[in-house]
Amino acid sequence: MHIAPHDNHNKPIVDADDPTVPLNYFNIVKLTQDQSFDYQVPGYETCIVPATGTVDVDVEGVGFAALGNRGVDVWDGEPEGVYVPVGAKARITCTSAATEVFIAGARYDKVLAPFDVRVAELDKVQYGSDDTKTHRKIKHILGQQQHDKVGRLLVSELFTVGQGGWSGFPAHKHDTDNLPHETRHDETYNFRFRPNHGSGVQILQREEGKPGDAYQLMDGSTICIDKGYHPCAVMPGYEMYYFTILGGLSQRSLVQYFQPTHAYQIETIPGIKDMVAKFK
Repeated sequence: MHIAPHDNHNKPIVDADDPTVPLNYFNIVKLTQDQSFDYQVPGYETCIVPATGTVDVDVEGVGFAALGNRGVDVWDGEPEGVYVPVGAKARITCTSAATEVFIAGARYDKVLAPFDVRVAELDKVQYGSDDTKTHRKIKHILGQQQHDKVGRLLVSELFTVGQGGWSGFPAHKHDTDNLPHETRHDETYNFRFRPNHGSGVQILQREEGKPGDAYQLMDGSTICIDKGYHPCAVMPGYEMYYFTILGGLSQRSLVQYFQPTHAYQIETIPGIKDMVAKFK
């Protein structure tokens, strides 16, 4: 499902118990200096990630100061995050001139401890190649390094390297709990482009051998993926970014099932096996 770019007025874009991706939660919060935003999501663990600007975060009296270091856009610096336990009260206060903050969430039933993830603790991986039109970089905010401190939530930022090309290829899905071959993980993306008048396309093929759907992506588009194979592409001449939320049904570690038609191409794309191993 495609949700077109719009001013959400700090209200969830993907709320708790969403009918398409019930395992996910997603909000975008925009504040100016000294403004605060309070939230609490019963039944969901969340992660606060400034897209731009700097914020102070308070989680039930535990403070995390000066989170976020990016200026004009998501390419202008490295991400940082704060993990907020299930149902906890959190306050975000803008300390820069302005901020845009992503709040990612996944359904979970246990209360863990809050913590922050700074630049030095990011888990980065780069894979693909210019020749195969699959070159991209992933920055895991809640990734493998945080596995023992998080319930079911995975949060990452994905960047195309260079201009134009494919992401999420070979096509894969993760809509069925069928261990050890596949896990059920709902997934939500928010896209950005550089320059921001760029565009891309999201494919969603729900059944092997049958035509699926394609959605035109604009700067600020949100995609909710509940089922099917889902590669995406960016037009030549533009860079693409997408904020990625994964919420697992029965476990945190993601097991992708590659589309049989294209699975042999795993062997043609440099570093893809290392990329797969990081979603744990």
